[in-house]
Amino acid sequence: MRQYILKRLLLMVPTLFGVAVMVFLLLRVVPGDIVELKYAGTGTFAPREAIERERAELGLDKPLWQQFASWLWGAVRFDFGKSMWTGRPITQEIAVRLELSLQLAVMATIVAILLSVPLGTIAALKQDTWIDYLVRIFSIAGLSIPSFWLGILIILGFLIFFKWLPPLTFTSFWVDPKANLMQLIWPALAVGYRYSAVATRMTRSAVLEVLREDYIRTARAKGLWEKVVLTRHALKNAMLPVITVIGLEFAFLIGGLVVTEQVFNLNGIGMLFVESITQRDYTMTQALVLLVSFSFIFVNFIVDLLYAWLDPRIRYQ
Repeated sequence: MRQYILKRLLLMVPTLFGVAVMVFLLLRVVPGDIVELKYAGTGTFAPREAIERERAELGLDKPLWQQFASWLWGAVRFDFGKSMWTGRPITQEIAVRLELSLQLAVMATIVAILLSVPLGTIAALKQDTWIDYLVRIFSIAGLSIPSFWLGILIILGFLIFFKWLPPLTFTSFWVDPKANLMQLIWPALAVGYRYSAVATRMTRSAVLEVLREDYIRTARAKGLWEKVVLTRHALKNAMLPVITVIGLEFAFLIGGLVVTEQVFNLNGIGMLFVESITQRDYTMTQALVLLVSFSFIFVNFIVDLLYAWLDPRIRYQ
């Protein structure tokens, strides 16, 4: 088990290094210059000397290998420098928005799990009945409806029928829990429903597949209660692919809710991502890509640990 965990941890290093190299090079290939964009935004003419001086201050006049080495050394020490656009420390810029995105991702994941696991299991147990058909319609509708469009419907529904709008100014949970939940519960429901549709179909398919296995028939032949067969033998094995789907979706939610954030006036990591790319803010974009990549890698690591807990064959390798 220790070797299994150590191997997964060591694989993080080359993966993150590969991501760092790719994002650094790709940003330099994209047309546009942050210094010229800054001066273009002010509407004033800037002489070439001023542009070159600004580039030198930002370190953009150095060779690429030197820029990359300097940035990578800072990233190893969790010092991502300052934003090339605002001049503020990147860690502070990200920390302000990460709380919102992380909380929304956690709440949406909880909603998705509470919907998908029970519904998928019931649909599998009641295969080809009206209950199964209702669950399938529910999941297909979730796959078909974008979360941002569902968010717009939620806002319009509250406005038309109740003459009320959810709070549009983010309040930290630690400052006012009630105001925080009143704002984030609605985007969490919209995103969680879309998220649960995939997990529901995966749960149904996995449970159906497991219920046809020989060890399930053997457990039933021994006279075990159906509840014991389902919880101890069927669900535990059926959850392996479901955990993978839930984990990957959670990692995606950290920085992939750009449109939904705009609908509910949330300035999370997704919005910061778009702003940094539009402004050619190299240091901010590189830090955000590493953050999202680390989220995927860390979630995969947690999924691997859950695999080891669910599957004794992995624990005793």
